Amino acid sequence: MSDSTSMPEPDDAAAAASGDTAADAPVAPLRSIRQSLAAIVLGFEVIVVFLAALVIWGLSQGGVEGSLPSWVALAAGGVIILALIATIGLLRFNWAYTLGWVIQVLILASGFLNPAMFVVGALFGGMWWYCMVTGARIDRERAAAAAQWKEQQ
Repeated sequence: MSDSTSMPEPDDAAAAASGDTAADAPVAPLRSIRQSLAAIVLGFEVIVVFLAALVIWGLSQGGVEGSLPSWVALAAGGVIILALIATIGLLRFNWAYTLGWVIQVLILASGFLNPAMFVVGALFGGMWWYCMVTGARIDRERAAAAAQWKEQQ
């Protein structure tokens, strides 16, 4: 059985009470695809850097002469993780994408502490590059389609 009287959604009730209609309601700007893809890559990178810092710390427990103290791996990993999380929050600014590139270079350079990080850095650097290029292209196409749609209206 279908009920012809449905309960209004909370947002609909608030809009009706204030006199706003769907056309009058402010529309939040769409989040750019480039920003979304960058946040996804950086989010996964947080997990991988955390695990890599633990691995490098564990491998340095042997106390080889001339190597860095074991706490350096955890401290450096923590700093990179904080930078990754901060960058995710700052992606609304264009300069944050440059910061993302700097972090990719730092992760690639961590390969000097553990050669496996060269592979991790290259993989995430490649994903970052792909997301930046593809996300920017999709955003340009969306903007062109929106402009064309506005002209037709």
